[in-house]
Amino acid sequence: MAISPGSAHEHTAASPRGQREPLGPLAAAIEETASFLAAIWNRETAELPTSMAQLHVLLIVERHRDINLSGLATQLGALMSSASRLCDRLEVAGLLHRVPGPSRRAVTLRLSPEGTALLDRLRRRRRDDLAWILLRMPPGARTALTAGLGQFRSAASAMGTARARPGLAGPP
Repeated sequence: MAISPGSAHEHTAASPRGQREPLGPLAAAIEETASFLAAIWNRETAELPTSMAQLHVLLIVERHRDINLSGLATQLGALMSSASRLCDRLEVAGLLHRVPGPSRRAVTLRLSPEGTALLDRLRRRRRDDLAWILLRMPPGARTALTAGLGQFRSAASAMGTARARPGLAGPP
């Protein structure tokens, strides 16, 4: 799919029939939906015993098993000292463990059972909220959404890491 240069409102793509389709309205609709989802999810995280930055650390540690403090700082786009302070607070809260690595200087970060349980509860709440919304959609719309999201995920994955920014943990 070829996309023309310009602002999001000017982007067009060639359809299978060779016609140009404006993508600005679709991009705006996706952005609005993403904002709506973020608002729902932020409401869920407000009830957690962690800050958003701490939650981000937990998600990174979960995704990157055997990550060390340096790797975490890189993922966060933060200084090592800032990443270490976030880990200190999570360790005190019982959500994270620092496990000695093969060398004395290397420390591996791991979720504690409580940290894993917290992320599981959060995902369960988010999925319950999504299920409540999805049940209010007609079955055909849910099917179309599933197919469209699958294609969107594939297209986004094809972008690769070249355009990924440090600190984005991706989907939980």
